[in-house]
Amino acid sequence: MSLNSILNTANSGLIAAQTQLRVVSDNVSNVNTPGYVRKIAEQRTMTNQGIGSGVEVARIRLATDRFLQAASLNAGADAARQGVRYELYDRIQGLFGDPGGDSGFFSQVDGLFSAFASSAETPNSSPLRQDALFKAQALFDEAGRISQQIQAVRQDADGRLQSAVEKANDLLQQIEALNVQIARATVTNGDASGAETAQSALIGQLAEIMDVRVTVRSVGGVTLRTGNGTLLAGEGAATLAYTRAGTVTGETAFGELWVTEPGGQKRALLDSVSSGEIKGLIELRDIEAPAAAERLAELITHVADELNRAHNANASVPPPTSLTGRNVGQSFESAIAGFTGQSTIAVTNAAGVIQQRVDIVFSGATMTVNGVAATPTNFLTVLNAQLGGAATASFTDGKLSISASGTNGVAIADDATTPSNKAGRGFSHYFGLNDLVSTDRPALYDTGLTLASPHGFTAGETMTLRFTGETGSKVRDIEVTVPPGGTVADLLAALNDPSQGAGRYGTFSMAADGSVSYTGFGDPSPRLSVLKDTTTQIPSGISVTEMFGIGAGVRASRADGFSIRSDIRQSPSKLAFAQLNLSAAAGTAALSSGDGRGALVLADAGERTTKFHAAGDSTGGMMSVSRYASELSGDIGGRAGTAKNRKASADALYVEATSRQTAHEGVNLDEELVLMTTYQQAFNASARLIQAAKEMYDTLLGMA
Repeated sequence: MSLNSILNTANSGLIAAQTQLRVVSDNVSNVNTPGYVRKIAEQRTMTNQGIGSGVEVARIRLATDRFLQAASLNAGADAARQGVRYELYDRIQGLFGDPGGDSGFFSQVDGLFSAFASSAETPNSSPLRQDALFKAQALFDEAGRISQQIQAVRQDADGRLQSAVEKANDLLQQIEALNVQIARATVTNGDASGAETAQSALIGQLAEIMDVRVTVRSVGGVTLRTGNGTLLAGEGAATLAYTRAGTVTGETAFGELWVTEPGGQKRALLDSVSSGEIKGLIELRDIEAPAAAERLAELITHVADELNRAHNANASVPPPTSLTGRNVGQSFESAIAGFTGQSTIAVTNAAGVIQQRVDIVFSGATMTVNGVAATPTNFLTVLNAQLGGAATASFTDGKLSISASGTNGVAIADDATTPSNKAGRGFSHYFGLNDLVSTDRPALYDTGLTLASPHGFTAGETMTLRFTGETGSKVRDIEVTVPPGGTVADLLAALNDPSQGAGRYGTFSMAADGSVSYTGFGDPSPRLSVLKDTTTQIPSGISVTEMFGIGAGVRASRADGFSIRSDIRQSPSKLAFAQLNLSAAAGTAALSSGDGRGALVLADAGERTTKFHAAGDSTGGMMSVSRYASELSGDIGGRAGTAKNRKASADALYVEATSRQTAHEGVNLDEELVLMTTYQQAFNASARLIQAAKEMYDTLLGMA
């Protein structure tokens, strides 16, 4: 070997050792830098015609492990997903208050019925009546507040979703820019480790927003894809797009979340995302929060309905001069048909003595009024004739009204043996003639209609339904047109049409009580929501979705519309605490001011078994209001607890995965000090070789 070869070989060792020491120096100086990944300088032997000619540093790389990195990224995505779900659902649980406390929402439900029980002991006590009314109104106000705050949580989630999209776009741009730097350094055999470290940190931030798969490119840098392969970075940066909704209500239709790949292909992002903050926000906004709102609405609707059931069975003393019902959402002919049993309308004077009495016997489509046969078409005419001018019955805008003449009042009572009944409600209760609680929107969906009943909507009117898949992305929007046929069966046939209706995704069906339900195909089945409904029912003015409660949104929106009837709120003496005595002798009072039996019925309303419809994850069924409230309380608390446990588990897994990754990728001072000593000795050895070669040169020159 020539002296030049010795010098060149020693010089290469000197340069390699110097490079290694620089890498060790960089590692040691960043020992406490969060996210810093240890560098490794890879050496290789240089050869010339099969003969060793020294050493070189082939490349400087990061001490990464793709399996540990993938585990850490996946754990980080799941921790972010569970964290945001717990944070927001914990806010929802907080709205209901302490389930075991005296001031929580569910304790107010029990307190309401207890207040009516106290009133029954002293029915003429105005303070006790006022207290019962105050607690009832406070419960409905609190339900409305909670309902609105649940929507506020959804609005917050929607706003954070847009922020997450904007942050993800910024991260993708930075990751792609670093790809260019890394690729340039790789081509020139430069040191790209700094850019790779920065890129790794950015990928970790992106993984908290949405789960990603990372592949190292042969030219340097990385390729990022979603779980199902949608390209995010590597050949340009993808672009995510989302526009947040304005004020969020139970019926808000949110926009789609899109990702446009570098090649221009536009896809639904939610089909590609299975974890991360975006997934958690979508699950909370579209599933968990709406389920809580829907169950709250179902509970408070039945609280109101059971109070109304009891109040309609009673009468105030003196009775009101006029009774005006709620909007039943159908024509009078449809509403009055289908009753069974017996009911009595009594006109009394201020002393409670009956002045005129009308006994009605129902039998499906036929009925008698004081023994006179009537049909749904002429029922009002026959009824007014039998009232003989003592009172007048009318039906306007979907509401039945009965008004007494002069200073007399109107009271209604069902027969004790065979009470009137349609869809589980008596005559007065069905029409809401003496409701205690009123609402500004349809709240009861067991309409009592049959498939043969006219629906009252105009042919050609439309509603738009949206079907959403398991991931939360839109499957399809379908516009359904009201068909020419005028029966409920025709309307359901249009909804169930496979080509122009929802028949491809599920089935609408009508129960015996007139309620309409949707059952989706598949497991899990597509979720149904309503984007738009321009239908208007004649004479009530309500839409198809409002009438039948189609879609979770319209059902959830019921919770913030209940209030105690204004005239009763202003005058507690109008509370119906007495019961009409149909057996009272002529000339004697049928109503007594000291009668508190009606208050007992109101107090027991919470324990009466009634039918709850499916809401949220609850299948409903026959149970009391008190039991449903108890189950809802347990469900809210249980879900919050589960969310907390999932967050804790996800955080622990993320900490463990990160610790293992850090142990492999982080700087170990002991190892670096050993390497420093090794490369220092190598540097010194190479320097001594150069010195030896110099001395040999000097000797040769001296010989000349």
